[in-house]
Amino acid sequence: MKRVVITGYGIYSSIGKNIEEVSKSLYEGKSGIIFDPLRKEFGYQSALTGMVESPILKDKLDRRARLMLPEQGEYAYMSTIEALKNANLDQNYLDENEVGIIFGNDSSAKPVIDATDIIREKKNTQFAGSGSVFQSLNSTVTMNLATIFRLKGINFTVSAACASGSQAIGLGFHYIRTGLQDCIICGGAQETNIFSMGNFDAISAFSTRENEPTKASRPFDRDRDGLVPSGGAATVILESLDSALKRGATIYGEIIGYGFSSNGGHISNPTIEGPTRSIEKSLLDAQIKASQIDYINAHATSTPVGDASEAQSLDKVFGLYKPLISSTKSMTGHECWMAGASEIVYSMIMMKEGFVAPNINFENPDEFSAKLNIADKKINKRIDVFLSNSFGFGGTNSSLIIKNYK
Repeated sequence: MKRVVITGYGIYSSIGKNIEEVSKSLYEGKSGIIFDPLRKEFGYQSALTGMVESPILKDKLDRRARLMLPEQGEYAYMSTIEALKNANLDQNYLDENEVGIIFGNDSSAKPVIDATDIIREKKNTQFAGSGSVFQSLNSTVTMNLATIFRLKGINFTVSAACASGSQAIGLGFHYIRTGLQDCIICGGAQETNIFSMGNFDAISAFSTRENEPTKASRPFDRDRDGLVPSGGAATVILESLDSALKRGATIYGEIIGYGFSSNGGHISNPTIEGPTRSIEKSLLDAQIKASQIDYINAHATSTPVGDASEAQSLDKVFGLYKPLISSTKSMTGHECWMAGASEIVYSMIMMKEGFVAPNINFENPDEFSAKLNIADKKINKRIDVFLSNSFGFGGTNSSLIIKNYK
């Protein structure tokens, strides 16, 4: 089994368009949540969302490449060029080596709706445009980036609800660990347009705290009333230790454990047992004890039932050791398909800079979160090993453990 390290990472999110901006937001506990009047006009019960700027790609990509990219693909392009630069991987390296790509993405709503509206109006499919089909597929991010960067390795998309980004990294970890690839670009991407989350709003999944947007996402807090949708993209460069050392790469961390499970129950209601199995499997895979985890970036999305079940799971595994816990979703909102990847990037930033970002808006614990060591403010702390949890609809669970490289 080969050791797998992280040699680069990039981020494009509601709390910053690059590592520097995001690091500052995490340190200061800055929220990226806004009230969007267009959502209210469209018919949303809750108009809250993470605010992600549209990147300007005209000077970065040719017109044909831009035509093929949907919104989340644009975000992913931005996070990936930062990650590649961070890893010191240029186009010559990508051309001369077998580099793969695995991304988490579970929807591409706007291109489908736009094309359908045009066809319905014109009564002619040809008006949909040549780029529509490539924007519409769930695999749009990997097919576009693999083409743009001329990648020659593994190339596919993971569709696993809100665990998609984490499962993509976990699978990349295994491909490298078993010697099938030496370097894989992994990550997650999430669209933020008004079409992408309307059906979530329909089931009253969102916070309705519209009069105070930055306080709406409040994971583990007793008064939480739902999640806030958000998005963007995050990229991590995974590489075998041998490959990284051979090219003299800077090594930011090492993936040592990947756990996963299925709840095997209700399609949307979470359980305690499923996440517990995922966490325990990641610890077993990493061959470490629960006491060795310094920090946990919790999945906690600010839903009443979801946070309660995860709190019980965390207490069951870590109750004796009380590692610091926070949910960066308190600042970003729930980034859905990208969350499992972005939260690795957020935690990597904390590990590098030596602090734990606050779980903002955590004012009153409930009976379950009161048992946890939740960071309600920024805490300066050395992080040697962290755990990141991601759970999704359908009962899909993923847990990743990363340690500081020594």
